Amino acid sequence: MNSQRSHLPLGNTVEDKIAFEQDLRSETDSDVPTLMSLFNSTFEDFNTRLVLGKDEPIYIPAGQGESYHQIVFAHGFFSSALHEIAHWCIAGEKRRLLEDYGYWYCPDGRDETQQADFEKVEIKPQAIEWAFTEAAGRAFQVSTDNLNGVQPDREGFTRNVAAQLAHYKAHGFPPRAERFINALKTTFSKDGHKNTSGADAA
Repeated sequence: MNSQRSHLPLGNTVEDKIAFEQDLRSETDSDVPTLMSLFNSTFEDFNTRLVLGKDEPIYIPAGQGESYHQIVFAHGFFSSALHEIAHWCIAGEKRRLLEDYGYWYCPDGRDETQQADFEKVEIKPQAIEWAFTEAAGRAFQVSTDNLNGVQPDREGFTRNVAAQLAHYKAHGFPPRAERFINALKTTFSKDGHKNTSGADAA
């Protein structure tokens, strides 16, 4: 993860934040406001809020302009929010006190070794994201996130993520992930939602 990512500037006035959110409204998934409210109420005891971001996601601990921790997700995308929540769900207590959990993010354009390392650390969060996506009644697709680098083994990565998901389903999810899966099911599991998942999902 990269601390240079662009996100909602800290220290803005309330009016600036409202204007920023209005600018993104046209490209925001209609379920995103519900998702944000759901996360914020589900994890009120963690003093952490899901925040609508602009270009790149970032995790910002409390004390950097706000009294609460922020999970900033990109462009108002529902899938980006779920992905960033998944990372938060497996970050330990000390990691959650550091910007972007103290990790350095290797950007798009990775070579074969860098891509392998990237995929290795992405298996667990993407497996949790997959479970979130299913719980929300949506279709999941893995992200190899390397458009300008070495061609990734998408099928192999999908198999690894699916295997981790199966392990979680058999042996249990991390506690915060389990809590949010149940919240998503309660909120989004309706007759009108189609519950599908897989590598070929759009």
